[in-house]
Amino acid sequence: MSNVPVAVVTGSNKGIGFAIVRALCKQFQGDVYLTARDPGRGQEAVAKLQEEGLHALFHQLDIDDLQSIRALRDFLKEKYGGLDVLVNNAGIAFKVHDTTPFAVQAEVTLKTNFFGTRNVCTELLPLVKPYGRVVNVSSMVSSSALGGCSRELQQKFRSDTITEDELVELMTKFVEDTKKSVHEKEGWPNTAYGVSKIGVTVLSRIQARMLNEKRKGDHILLNACCPGWVRTDMAGPKATKSPDEGAETPVYLALLPSDADGPHGQFLSNKTVRTW
Repeated sequence: MSNVPVAVVTGSNKGIGFAIVRALCKQFQGDVYLTARDPGRGQEAVAKLQEEGLHALFHQLDIDDLQSIRALRDFLKEKYGGLDVLVNNAGIAFKVHDTTPFAVQAEVTLKTNFFGTRNVCTELLPLVKPYGRVVNVSSMVSSSALGGCSRELQQKFRSDTITEDELVELMTKFVEDTKKSVHEKEGWPNTAYGVSKIGVTVLSRIQARMLNEKRKGDHILLNACCPGWVRTDMAGPKATKSPDEGAETPVYLALLPSDADGPHGQFLSNKTVRTW
């Protein structure tokens, strides 16, 4: 078993994820794993970094596939005895003008962005070593979408006692409500991506609370963040930040020094804690 520290970035063959891997290759003292659904694309991305003189390793990961997540879990357990840095970056978004029915967009978007991310956390968080760092890449859209929720939903999503099961119930209800075309009547905003990222931000708050309760002495810091509006396949060419700029806040949180006692359980953008 290797004593080398290890970092994993999900959805990292392109865009912000790729930029996070690039930065970690330069700044993290240990092995950095670039992951992707498609091994071909993943290996290509690793080769691209190699050309820059950077050494990343590849492991297949499709966060929609529980077997794929568990294969990565078993690999990390066996080779490294755990994990030091986890960046949950993998996510999808439909384009604004996509004509796919909203109920389908809701189900597909939440399947990956919320349920997939949650499955990665369920399997990998127990592996995170003392002084480990976990970063869930959310979005400012989670804040605006929260503002578009009914007061009752806002209260639930801001609650300091909401459980993971209750959050799962709410995310499931959103998908069901869209199928019945009653989501607006039920107090939901008209954005599947926004709701999926509310889920990621609230999940992060819950997970941080659980770490406080169960592993207080381990000094693990877990946060959600918004990378900003970044020029990627997802956001398009008009966005204001380069991928490297978008990676700044996630990388800052992934590399918080071992003597830091925060931020923890927070939502950050531009390296600054935002009110949720």
